[in-house]
Amino acid sequence: MTLVSAIAGAVLGVLWLNLAPRILLISDGKGVYLRNSEGESAIGADGTFVLLALAFGAVAALVVFLLRRRGGVPLVLGLALGGVLGSLLAWGLGAYFGPTSDVVAHAKAVGPNVTFEAPLELNLGAAAMLAWPLAAMIVHLGLTAAFGPRDAEPEAWDQPKAYTQGPGRS
Repeated sequence: MTLVSAIAGAVLGVLWLNLAPRILLISDGKGVYLRNSEGESAIGADGTFVLLALAFGAVAALVVFLLRRRGGVPLVLGLALGGVLGSLLAWGLGAYFGPTSDVVAHAKAVGPNVTFEAPLELNLGAAAMLAWPLAAMIVHLGLTAAFGPRDAEPEAWDQPKAYTQGPGRS
């Protein structure tokens, strides 16, 4: 399951690359500036990644539950590790195939007063990396608690025996 989740990270990376809002930059020949200084595109890119990762975690947990129908530490650890690996792969693919990270060279190449895209990056990388594994573990726990097999009821204890010797009696 860890390997499948890691491979699904490639799909997450492509979706993030195509769905995340773009941060537009502009150069005046001396410096590079935000095209819209009050824009929310930077947080939008992080939010898009987190929402996609939450969905991927929930789907991964549902698939694992439907295939196994029970919990267990190795299963949950596999979900968590696969989620982290998938998130890292998605982040790497989105950043690699997105706009170039050399902003100054890109600004010089397009020329002054031409709008271009900033590199795709996660400003809240650590939090975004935990979205997938946390969603997977919480959804799997909920599904296991609601629909998983129940433990057998314990046998009733025998009635306690009467205490016949009190203090001072031998």
